[in-house]
Parts: sequence; C-alpha cells; structure tokens
Amino acid sequence: MPAFTLASGMRNCGVLACAIYCRSMIILGDRDIKTLLLDLAQQRAVEDVLSLAVKSLGTARDSALVRIWLVEPDTACPACADNAICAGRGRCLHLKASYGKSRIDGRLWTETELSGFYRFPLGSRKVGAIALTNKPLEVARIDGTEPWIADPQWIEQEGIVSFVGQPLVCRGETLGVIAVFSRGMLEAGTLELLRMVADHIAYAIANARLFEIADASNQKKELENAHLREELYEARKFTGIIGNSAAIKEIREQIQIVGDTEATVLIQGDSGTGKELVAHELHKHSKRKTSPFIKINCAAIPQHLFESEFFGHAKGAFTGAISDHMGFFQLADGGTLFLDEIAEIPLELQGKLLRVIQDGEFRRVGEGKSRRTDVRIIAATNKNLKQAIQNKTFRDDLYYRLQVFPIIMPNLNEREEDIPLLVRHFIGVFCKKNGRCTFDLSEEQMLRLRRYSWPGNIRELQNFVERMVITGRPEQALAYLALCGPADLSEKACGEPASGPQKIFTEKQMRHMEKANLKAALERTNWLIYGNRGAAALLGIKPTTLISRLKRFDLYKLRPASISFDEPKDFSGAD
Repeated sequence: MPAFTLASGMRNCGVLACAIYCRSMIILGDRDIKTLLLDLAQQRAVEDVLSLAVKSLGTARDSALVRIWLVEPDTACPACADNAICAGRGRCLHLKASYGKSRIDGRLWTETELSGFYRFPLGSRKVGAIALTNKPLEVARIDGTEPWIADPQWIEQEGIVSFVGQPLVCRGETLGVIAVFSRGMLEAGTLELLRMVADHIAYAIANARLFEIADASNQKKELENAHLREELYEARKFTGIIGNSAAIKEIREQIQIVGDTEATVLIQGDSGTGKELVAHELHKHSKRKTSPFIKINCAAIPQHLFESEFFGHAKGAFTGAISDHMGFFQLADGGTLFLDEIAEIPLELQGKLLRVIQDGEFRRVGEGKSRRTDVRIIAATNKNLKQAIQNKTFRDDLYYRLQVFPIIMPNLNEREEDIPLLVRHFIGVFCKKNGRCTFDLSEEQMLRLRRYSWPGNIRELQNFVERMVITGRPEQALAYLALCGPADLSEKACGEPASGPQKIFTEKQMRHMEKANLKAALERTNWLIYGNRGAAALLGIKPTTLISRLKRFDLYKLRPASISFDEPKDFSGAD
C-alpha cells in the first residue's frame, strides 16, 4: 500500500509538472521559470525588472504583445484624453515596458511614449479595471467583437485569440498591471501561473525601488562627502587651485619652490585666471602666514591718492588730512603685500615703490623722517609689462625688481581638462550657498563646456555655473552658451566678459535665443515631443505649448519627414 501510494503520488507529480511545463511554455517559451524568478529577484533597478519581464514573456511561443503599466502620480503625464475620469484621483497607470513582434512586418513593439495607450485612469477600460479592482482578467477566446477592443482590425491581422491580465500586488499595494496578448489558446491554469509570475514581478519591482532609494541616498552621501573632502583639502592646501592639468601642476610646483622664500613674485595672466588665488597660496606657504595679507587693487585707487594710500600721511599734510593715516606698507608690516594690477600705478610713484622694495624704507606724506617696513611683495598684472616699458608707462628697473620669480597663469582654454573638476567644485559651492540640491552634468554636457573658449576664464565659468545652479536648468544655460559659437569667437559676439557689466538683450536677441534653445532641445530628443523623454518634458512645458512655439519660430517645417507632431496614436490597437 505505501509503495502503491508513493508510485501514484509520483505519477501525479509528474502529470502536474508536465502541466506546469506546458503552461510555462505558452507564457515563457523555452525560458525556465525558476531561472526567470531568480533573475527577477536579483535586479536592482525597476527598469531592468520590467525589461526582463516583458522580454521573457514576449518571446514565448504564442505571445504577441506583453505590456506593463505602473501606478504613478497623474502629474507625470503631458496630456490625457480621460482627464474627466482621472480628475481628483492623483494616480493613474503609465505604460513603462512593452515587448512583442508583429507577424505582418516583423517590427518590434517596444515603444512606450508613442503608444496611444501609454496612460490609463484607474478603472478605465480593462487594464484600468484590473488595477482598480485587483482582480485578474482572462479571455480564453477573442472573437474580435468585444466592446473593449480598440482596434478589431489589429486583432484580426495579428491573429490574437486570447488575453490575460494580472494586477501587480505587493504587500497589499497595487503597483501596476501586466497584460499578455497571445496568438494561442490559453491552457487551463495559465491564469494561476501568470499570477505566480506577476507576484514575483511585483516583489522584484518593490525591492528594486528600495535599492534605487538606497543607491540614490548613497550617491548623495558620496557627493556630500566628496564636497566635504574637497573643502577640507582646500582648507589645508591650494585653496581654489583646482585641476590636474600639466599647467596647474607646474603652478603648484612653483608655489612649493618659492612659497617659503622671501623672493618677490610677479604673477602674469589674463583676467579671471586665478592670480589672486596664487598670491594667497604663496602667503599661506610662507613664513609670514600668521601675519597680515594685504591686497591692493591698484586700478581702483584714484591717481591723486596713490602715495597716501601706499605710504600713509601725517596729520595736516594736505587739506582733509585731519589725522595720521597708516598706509598699506605699514599695515602689512611683517606680512605680505599683494599689488594687483600693478601696471596701473602712476609712473611718478613707481620710483618710490622701487625704493621701498629694495631698502624697506618709506616716508609718509607730510612727514620728514623715514620709516622701516618688512613686507614681502607679490605683484600681478594682466598687461604686457614689456610693452608698457616701451610705451614709457612702466619703469624697467621696477619690472626687473618685481620679476625675481615670475609665474605665468594659463588661460582656461589651455587647461580644458580641468573644466569638469572646476564645474563640479562650483556646483557644490553654489548649491550650498543658494540652498539647491547638488547635481552633475552628463559627459556630453561637459564636452560642450570644454569646447567653449571661455574668454573670461575661470571667472566666467564660475559665473556661468552659478547662473546654472540658480535657474536649475543646465540644458537651457548650455543652449545660451552655444549662441556664443565656437572657441575662436570673440567676446563681442557673446556680450561683455564675465567681469564686466551684465549685457542687456533686445527683444530680437531674446527671440533668437529662445529659438536656438528649442532647436537644441528637439535635436537632443531626436525630435520627440511627447513622453517623459520628449522635448516638452525636457523644457518643462506642455507638448501643445511646444508645438505652438515651433510654429511661431518656423521650426515646425524643419522636422524630419518621418516625425509626426500629432497627438500620439496607438500603433497596435492593444490596451
């Protein structure tokens, strides 16, 4: 009796296994169901779960089309024909994955945004009803006359004979719906088998979402830690001197060599290249780092006040001198005096400056006795001092006294490999400053920044990143930058340099900028209007608004012949 029972049980198990295998062949084809379920459980991204699921089921023997919709906020849709049904609900179904193959022309049905059934209000049609009721739906035999069929012709042409749909439920929450259109008759128990697969898909989606949240949180922490490390690094060494280019490495080496000496340094370079930062680093690496660092912008001092500001004056030295006044050399005693834009010092004062550099002595205006000072001189200029010497506006002896140790600052276009580091640094700084969430740019966006000439050098890049952070629209900022053209374009074409006054654009110029921005968005999205990956979503406007603007700017006719801007229609008739 036990042997008979065992043998009977084994036969029954064999029959059951065979039945499960046959049903799985209809749903999964040659793919082993155990392997599929294990693969689903290992996915860490929702997109990967969905892709694996629809491809596995969509390549089965009789499968025509497999689709998965997920429940998401209704604000994610650019347009909806069922607004009246969906109004006030806050959630609806969004088509996220699709896979199938036409038997007519062999094309794959993988699109989501272009489908006419990319969105369903909960309760609308059979897919929406499945999501709302959490009840599966099985149609074993389709005759083509059912009222829920949107396109009977598609059903007939593709040979669709059955349909099965299952809600994706995890821990009592409906995550979405999976639907299978088949060219074969559904075997008994197919619904139960699909239910098992659907349950595993739902749990895989839920787990993947948790992984994505965790990964996003880790990435955020990594970014925050990176910025903290950067701040700590800058606090210790080479503050603001960011980059790994050969030019920057040479600047660092020069700072290391001359920093702890008493040598006079002349920093030369165009505006915005970071001359002041180098001066600060020289002071920090000197023996005077605990003493004052006095910066003088020689271009900002009125000519008649130069001597008084540099050397000070005694009470009563001239009208308005109501008290003794300490000059920069006295204030910087024991420390470093940074003379920025030194070429702007009047010629008649340059001799006195040379004396104090050589002898360490100066006299206040209106005072007969000499005073001593112990300062280290660091000078900077963006002008050609040799040319100034030829023009008799700068003393040659002062030039040679200043140029004991020259440092030449490279332009930003000479160290373009440093641009990504600078951009990420400035993004971190300005996001923190303005209370914005940090972000990063794509490789393509970084490449566009590297290709720009940056006539205003680091200062222009810094101002550009700050505007980008404030607006929160990197692509729009990059589109404006593209108006300035290639690297050899002059500043005049792009307005004033970053250090100058803000350029005011005319209405015509603004229209030109907007047109260029629209065209850039279209090219970036391959002229796709609708959907989450469309140009309208990229620009943050409605598709209808975008199309209206395209017509207004005469861009409508530039679309490729294969592209339609009409409201997307379903290509399959399936829902």
